[in-house]
Amino acid sequence: QVENLRNGVNQFYLLFGTALVFVMHGGFAMLAAGAIRSKNAVNILLQTLMDACASALMWYLIGFGFAFGIGDKPNPFIGDAMFALARVTTHNTGSGTGRWLDFVFQWAFCATAVTIPAGSVAERCNFNAYLCYSTFISAFLYPLVAHWVWCSKGWLGYGTLKPLLRCGMMDFAGSGVVHMLGGLSGLAGAVLLGPRMGRFDIENQPVPLPGHSAVLVVLGTVLLWFGWYGFNPVSTLFIDTAAAADVASRSAVTTTLAGAAGGVGCLIWTLLRTRTFDLYALCNGVLCGFVAVTAGCHVYEPWAAILCGSGAGIIFDLACILLIKLRIDDPLGAAPMHGGCGAYGVLFVGLLAKKEYIMQTYTRDGYPHGLFYGGGARLLACQVIGALTIAGWTLGVMFPFFWILKVRGLLRAPPEEELNGLDISR
Repeated sequence: QVENLRNGVNQFYLLFGTALVFVMHGGFAMLAAGAIRSKNAVNILLQTLMDACASALMWYLIGFGFAFGIGDKPNPFIGDAMFALARVTTHNTGSGTGRWLDFVFQWAFCATAVTIPAGSVAERCNFNAYLCYSTFISAFLYPLVAHWVWCSKGWLGYGTLKPLLRCGMMDFAGSGVVHMLGGLSGLAGAVLLGPRMGRFDIENQPVPLPGHSAVLVVLGTVLLWFGWYGFNPVSTLFIDTAAAADVASRSAVTTTLAGAAGGVGCLIWTLLRTRTFDLYALCNGVLCGFVAVTAGCHVYEPWAAILCGSGAGIIFDLACILLIKLRIDDPLGAAPMHGGCGAYGVLFVGLLAKKEYIMQTYTRDGYPHGLFYGGGARLLACQVIGALTIAGWTLGVMFPFFWILKVRGLLRAPPEEELNGLDISR
């Protein structure tokens, strides 16, 4: 009876976390709708909701199997079972309730990765192209990375059975798996789409195209903040031991501090650069702090989380400046926020991951930890390899994918529709 109670507590915990993570979808929708012009708001809301629908179906059919399926001949690169949730081998047995919840919790993360690129391609992407890439990411691109890092049979993750360099890449809740992948997918789309009409003048100087609702941007930011308490702490996956409860609680603290520090850091940095207090800089900085701390929220001291978050806010602003100089138009700054700050967060783990906190989270033979704690460079090396692997995989696949859509005339909306607004496009 005690075991049943523990199982019930864990299942409710995971279900509650799933609901919190899915609330982030509403946050993305509000943030995106507010940060673009009103003539495109309905279109991006349609895209965001379609993300949830398309990713759920593809995750059910093949995505979950590619990510976490362990068949008779498992391999470290791609899953080979549980397609359409079929119990095809004894390797995937377990409590039915747990398997159902594992599916839906992991889908919520997949849906997050899929919706991130929308910010980079907003206001000029053809809706049919959007359906193509959201389906492709949820069915193939994301599941393989999730398998490498988070499946016990994967080759890259810290918690896998045979980790890279006897260490593996540590990415607790997805700075790399979710955010880097989503942000760099958006970057590939933004580069091949080109800038929005009127974004740069004839002298290649940037022309501001401000969003229509600061209220929606703030609402979206707060909803995302709320949802991140499911995204990070609930990534423990269970709560029935003192150690797991401690890890989840610490993750909530570090997540809070990193987001706050990111907001303040970005606001102050922007103030020094422009001499104005910028609401959008504050909102973006908060989210950048969350993105960066997601990889190591479970193994940081509070002061390290503050350092991580504040650095992310500055990196975001510098990355946005770089994109403008390169004439890459990213309306929401999704590539700098998720791609840039996600990569930064992955690397930061290799510096300040604390051994005692790692031992609380993982069961393994050795515990490589942060360079600045005397742990040597092995964890940092794995973090670098992991970041480069995710970047290479994402860009190497998504650039050709978007290029094919562009060649076939499917990538960009017609000029008249872009000019009049995609809300009335067909």
